[in-house]
Order: sequence, then structure tokens, then C-alpha cells
Amino acid sequence: MALKVGKGAAAPPFLVMDVIAAANARAAALPPDAPGILRMEVGQPGTGAPRGAAEAAIRALGAGAPMGYTEAFGLPSLRARIARHCADRYGVEVPAARVAVTVGASGAFPLAFLAAFDAGDRVAMAAPFYPPYANILTALGMVPQLLPCDAATRFQPTLAMLERLDPRPAGLIVASPCNPAGTMLAPAELRDIARWCHANGVRLVSDEIYHGLSYGTVAEASAAAFSDSAIVVNSFSKYFSMTGWRIGWLVLPDDLVRPVECLAQNFFISAPHVAQVAAEAAFDCTEELEANKARYARSRAALLAGLPAAGLNRIAQADGAFYLWCDVGHLTNDSLDFCARMLDGAGIAASAGVDFDRDRGARFLRLSYCGPEAAMAQAPARLKAWLGR
Repeated sequence: MALKVGKGAAAPPFLVMDVIAAANARAAALPPDAPGILRMEVGQPGTGAPRGAAEAAIRALGAGAPMGYTEAFGLPSLRARIARHCADRYGVEVPAARVAVTVGASGAFPLAFLAAFDAGDRVAMAAPFYPPYANILTALGMVPQLLPCDAATRFQPTLAMLERLDPRPAGLIVASPCNPAGTMLAPAELRDIARWCHANGVRLVSDEIYHGLSYGTVAEASAAAFSDSAIVVNSFSKYFSMTGWRIGWLVLPDDLVRPVECLAQNFFISAPHVAQVAAEAAFDCTEELEANKARYARSRAALLAGLPAAGLNRIAQADGAFYLWCDVGHLTNDSLDFCARMLDGAGIAASAGVDFDRDRGARFLRLSYCGPEAAMAQAPARLKAWLGR
């Protein structure tokens, strides 16, 4: 007799993880003297955790600290440091009591969604979008409501789109800078969206994990500056270059502090203690982190200059993060196949657009440029040779 499989198990895959596996297999099969694979498929900084963060963890371990459970919302000193970061960076006074340290941003999203929404609730987001938004919502029995966006809106939702929604969704997810397009909402746009959400009973979830990685075209702003009802998600994975340490944070509105705390106690107990120690120290590593950002900026500039001549000449406005969202509709109508052939023929691993936009992604791909600078610089020439340009 067949046993039941829960509906949550029907959540779609995050296809970029399959690309990672394929790129690993391809790299392992290459002869020793062959050019390596350019890893442009995943948003994992090639720079590693800042030295001061790693050294803080080593000191704590060397001192024999027990590294047991912390409070569910994290070390009080780290929460206070995150609150100070909000004040220093955005001029927003956030009580440490409203800060929750989480197991990465990936651990923050289910806590936020379960606290704010019920099964069956619709939660809106721009398409293209970061796949786990929709996949986590789907696994939790909620309904992603996709708002088709394009270059005309810089792949971001607009107030006009929101005003046309009838009935109103229970929530809205925004990301600025966003994954996959790398575009940003101007502060006034984010302010207007945040105020609209609050006025219309729509819970705003603002994904700010790429803050710190913007390149001067649009200013960064936090939803916490514009709305007391918004949920802010952030992480040490991107600007702080600490992906594997699995540390993120939430800035919560007052009405969700205790609900999220109870969920965190039951789901995760706490984020890893030693990683919290390292994360607190990372705030004092600005010089190294800014040097990392400068490397990304140089890679971004080299790719924006070189890719058009190679055949990728339709690229979204790359305001921040470390992604280029490329329209390859003039080259293929199957981005998944295109990326597989590009890996085989050019040795470049990239993410197919279908991961980020189910309806229109077949004509897009995402290139990540946070890998080693020298490797990123090779991409235009490899593409040009492969495409015969």
C-alpha cells in the first residue's frame, strides 16, 4: 500500500542547485591541462569570511567556550550590534528586542511567513523572483501571486501594479537589490510601497540581503525606515561573505516578535553559537569587505563592457547585488538547454531563467560575478568564441 506524501513535498526544485552539481561533474571530468569552469551560476562570494570574523571564532574556540544553545533570537550582544548597524546605516532606531538572529536568510523566511500568513493566503512578488520565496510559500500551503515585471519597470513592482490588485494579497515581498536582476527600488519608491502596504493591510516583507552591494546608480534604503509593520530580512552571506556560516537576521514589527520567537524556539532552537560570534566581529571588518565589493565592481564593469560584443547585449540595469539578468531570446527559446550547452561548449556555468520566472524565463539567464575576479574577466572572450562572434 502506498504511503502518503505530504503536499509540502510538491514544492518545486531550486534548479540552480542542479546546475551546481552539473558544473561540479563537468569540472571533475576535465583533463588536468584544460581551462577550468567559470562558476557564474551561484550567488556565493569567492572571497570567504573576513579575517577578523574567522579569528574571533578561533579565539572563542581556543578559549574553550562551550558553544551551546543561545537564546532563540541569538546572542544579546549580536542583536544589539545589528540594531546599531540599522542606526548607523539607515538612521533607523530599532530596539534590539525586535532583532532576531536566524539560520541564514533561508531560515528567516519560513519564520516570517508562518508568523504573518495562513495557509491559503496570497503573497505577491515581482517576477522574476528568488525561487525559494515561492517554493517556501508553496510548501507552507500559501499561494505565490506573481506580478510580471520587465525592463520597463526595472524588473521591480510598482505602486500602480499594487493598486490594480483586487482583492488585496495578504503580503508582498520586495527585494532591493533583487535577485536575479540586480535592480533596485529608489528610496522614494520603497517608501511609497511600504506606506501603501501598511495602509491597505498588506504585510510587507523586504529582502535586504544584498545591502552593501550597490554601485552608485540607486541609493539603498531599508523598509524599516518607512513602516513599523514591515518585516526586514537580512543576512551575513552576501556583503559579509559568510555563506556557509548560516547567519541571518530579521527586524520584526512589535506584533510579530513573540510569534516568531516561539516558532524559532521550536524550529531551530538557535542559530549556531560560533557563527554568531564570528558575525558580530564581521561588523568591524569594513576595510576588507569594501575591498571585496571593489572586486565585484570591477568584474561588473568588465562584463558590462565585454558581454555585448560577445552577443549578450540585453542586460537589466545592474544597480546592485552581483548578478546580470540577460535576455537571450535572440539566441534561444530554451534557457535551460542553452545553459547546458554553454557549460559544455564554453565552460561557463550559469543559471537558467526558468528558475526565476516560470512563464518568461526561457529567454533569460542569470550570470553571477562574485567569483574570483580573474575568472570573471574570461567570460566575454569564452562566450564570443563559443557563439562565433
